[in-house]
Amino acid sequence: MSVQFDPTKAIYAQIADYYYQQICSCALAPGEKLPSVRETAQKLQVNPNTVSRSYLEMDRDGVTFSKRGQGTFVTTDLTVIANLKKTLAKKQMEDCVAYLRKLGYNNEDMVHALKQLLQEEKGT
Repeated sequence: MSVQFDPTKAIYAQIADYYYQQICSCALAPGEKLPSVRETAQKLQVNPNTVSRSYLEMDRDGVTFSKRGQGTFVTTDLTVIANLKKTLAKKQMEDCVAYLRKLGYNNEDMVHALKQLLQEEKGT
């Protein structure tokens, strides 16, 4: 587990984002148990209360669920995971579009640049 913390964003939110990415990419499968709060805290060298808050937020979002005495598990509701994936992707695209607009790109420029990037990636 490797997370590079951004000093401009709360650590608990970054931990949740890390697990959201793991869930969306199927690195963590539906129904799979997350590492314990203590284990995650030790690996990331953060306070267990910070990890606990991350897990609580993920539970509130419905992406995970906790069983008393057993741990925290990824939801088995594939619709929740699909919606999470769309939400995360949309946020990344919005951030990218906003940045490119600051650079002076218009919609056509962005579409062309994306197509070019995908073509280059395909050739690799």
